[in-house]
Amino acid sequence: MSDFWLYFNLGLHHVLDWKAYDHILFLIVLCAAYNFSSWKRLLILVTLFTVGHTLSLLLANYNIVSVSGKVIEFLIPVTILVTAIFNLFTAGKEKKLEKMGVFYIATVFFGLIHGMGFASFFTALDSDGGILPLLEFALGIEAAQIIVVMIILIIAFIFQSIFRFNKKDWVLVVSSLVIGMVIPMLIENWIF
Repeated sequence: MSDFWLYFNLGLHHVLDWKAYDHILFLIVLCAAYNFSSWKRLLILVTLFTVGHTLSLLLANYNIVSVSGKVIEFLIPVTILVTAIFNLFTAGKEKKLEKMGVFYIATVFFGLIHGMGFASFFTALDSDGGILPLLEFALGIEAAQIIVVMIILIIAFIFQSIFRFNKKDWVLVVSSLVIGMVIPMLIENWIF
């Protein structure tokens, strides 16, 4: 049981680490257009992100895929930027189911990229290459993401209910703030 808590806590801290806030920024822009009434769709998106994240760790753990850390450190802020820009262009518009399918696939793909950013550390930590620690870690990630999503939804509820932000303005402001935070990350990790 202590191994479970070790990997579960590692997953929690991976997401909730304020020094490595890229994961939180991605969750913020992923959640910006949602509220409590659409919690099922949001839970699916967050879980798909975890699936992609876990799949990349699995592929790296078994030496099936290896990507340069420098490339991944550049691509992570790109995923955040792309999601934020998507929000800017779709704010206030009803998302059609056809577009949501693409959004689900993109979320899994972005999870793959984010997972690759942690793959070398996780592979070094789990030298046995077992799948159980990976699943325990994934549960920690999922739990932490749900915590972050709940906080984001509560903040969105406060701004939209008490401070009377309309949903479109909320999405535009949040996405713009995240873009402002991610641009320095892109410049710092520029590979071209």
